[in-house]
This record gives sequence, structure tokens and C-alpha cells, in this order.
Amino acid sequence: MESPLRVGLIGTGVISDQYLASMSRLPQLRLVAVADLDMQKAATVASAASVEARSVDDLLASADVDVVLNLTVPAAHVDVSIAALLAGKHVYVEKPLALQLAEGRGVLELARSRGLRVGSAPDTVLGTGIQTARDVIDRGEIGEPIGATANWTAPGHELWHPAPKFYYQPGGGPLFDMGPYYLTSLVTLLGPVVTVSAAASRSDRTRLIATGPQAGTAVDVDIDTHVAAILHHAGGAISTVLLSFEVWGSNLPRIEVFGTAGSVSVPDPNIFDGTVQLLDTSRTWRNVPDSAGFLGAGRGYGLAEMAVAIDEGRGHRASGDMAMHVLDIMESITSAAEYGETRQLTTTVERPAAVAHSRMGALAV
Repeated sequence: MESPLRVGLIGTGVISDQYLASMSRLPQLRLVAVADLDMQKAATVASAASVEARSVDDLLASADVDVVLNLTVPAAHVDVSIAALLAGKHVYVEKPLALQLAEGRGVLELARSRGLRVGSAPDTVLGTGIQTARDVIDRGEIGEPIGATANWTAPGHELWHPAPKFYYQPGGGPLFDMGPYYLTSLVTLLGPVVTVSAAASRSDRTRLIATGPQAGTAVDVDIDTHVAAILHHAGGAISTVLLSFEVWGSNLPRIEVFGTAGSVSVPDPNIFDGTVQLLDTSRTWRNVPDSAGFLGAGRGYGLAEMAVAIDEGRGHRASGDMAMHVLDIMESITSAAEYGETRQLTTTVERPAAVAHSRMGALAV
């Protein structure tokens, strides 16, 4: 690249630390400014990163910002993304892309009309964990994929997050908070989804914030906290998915994919690496050496890959189209659970190109 993509970060919550740590080692990106509704917080983060703190309006109007890194709370994702696009900036947004499919469509249509890019988390699928598992599947080592299981369970984010209330409002919950990691991984491994069926529930237990200045405060629960779904992929495989804030502990696998000649155990899709295990017809599990994906990746690598894709005039992997399809899956799961009916998805997406085994500094793709 001739010059790095100049980044303006909006939203200085917990996740921003991980993006800032990655950006410091990514030559494809240069952080220019930080903004937040809380200007004191923005100033603290900006000072640590040795950049300017600006108001949200000033950052959006800044001529030295090429892309807005939108790390606001889910309810603000669409408004901030649209404002950035209207200001002529590319956008990379934390998951989910939007809370409703119609809003997500609006974001992508606006971007297309202005010749701008939209990228979206999760980019964990670009790391060695998911990419090595995909490589195993694509090489035919488990035969024809038949199905998969994906499970994420915990008792609730109020036990560790100092301000967890937004996790229990629309746009949060186990489906919209953790679902994107698992659903994006399943689409990456097995291709797009065509129909879903689901069930969901919530308990009536009182949830108290355990840490920080709000410790002891009760959290109102306005979403389902236990979700089970069946996904039918376009290629014929069937995935079963469990996402829950109601489970105090389990030994369930994160993701396993089953084929006609074996199975592959996939590491935690909320991180970038981890050990892939393969079981073939010998029926013995063995560790698989990393064979694909960006080494040492972290949050923000999807934005760096988008920067290179813009420079090269090709599509980027952590794309708005992928995020839109995952949003369609989540909205369809919610509707299927509410009405007890199978839902047909209205979107599809191509599996992104596999990532070569490489370091992002060189960005071999």
C-alpha cells in the first residue's frame, strides 16, 4: 500500500482496547482521532494512543479520516454508520451490523450508492483457528460435510462486565452478542444458510451486576436468554446451535463439523487461534498444525484486510454482506422462535476467499 487507511474511532468501550492494541502493529492502518459522547473518556483513550480526542461531529467532518471504526453500543451502530457514510467515510462496525435487517440493508445500499465500503466484525474467522478448520474441510479430510454443532453458554455477562445492561436489551442477549462469532464461523466453514427453525426462552432469576461502580444493581431483562436453532445450509449440511446466558457450566464443544469420513473440532470462534483437532476413519482425534489464516491476529485485522482490498480493488472478507447474512440468520431465528415456524432467509452470501497462512504485516492473501 502507498499509504495507510486513516482511522477515526468512535466509541471507547471495553472492546476498543483490543482494536487499539492491534492497530499499533498494522501498517495498513493509522489511527488519527478518537471520539466518544463522554469527552473525558475520549481524551483518556486518545492520550494513551497519542492521537487527538474530537467530538463525534468533528471526527465525522474531519478531512484526515478515511474510515470510521464504529465501536458504539449496538443500538447506535446504524445511526453512526449512516452518519459516517454521509460524511464520505468508509465504515467498519462492531457486530451486529444493525438490530434489524431493514436497517442493515439501508446501510449497505447507502454505501453502494456512494462508492464506499462497509466492513463488520467479527474478523476472528480470519485467524488460524477457523481458517485451519476450513482448510481441513476444503481438502476433503472429513469427506462430505453432513452437519455441525455450535454451542456457547454462560450464566450471564453481569458477572464480569461493569456496565452490562445493554446486553439484556434488543441487540444484545446470547444471540446478538455471541451469535455473530458462531454463525459467521458456520457460514465460513459450510456456506450460506437458507432456512432456520428455533425455540427460545428466558428465566425469571434476578441478575445483579457483580463488578464496578454499579455492583449490586439489578439488570432488567428484555430479551430471550436461551436460544436453540437448526440451520439448513445451501450445500445440504445441517447445523444445530445453542446460545445461552442461562448455563452455569458445561462440557459442550464450541464447534464441531461432521462429515462422511470424519469430524473436525473447531476452536473458540471468539478468538483468532486455537488448536484444531481432526478425527478420521481411524476414530482417533489428533491435533492439526496451523495451515491457514493470519498468524497472531487480533481485532482490527478485518479492517486492515479491508484497507488492502480497497487498494487492490477487490472485495474484502469481513464484509457488510457477510454481516448482513448473519443478521438475517439472527432475525430469522428470533422470528422462528416467536412464531414456531421455519423461516426462509432473504439474503445469501458467497464464502469469502480462504486466507493463506501468513502474517498480516505482509498481508499475503
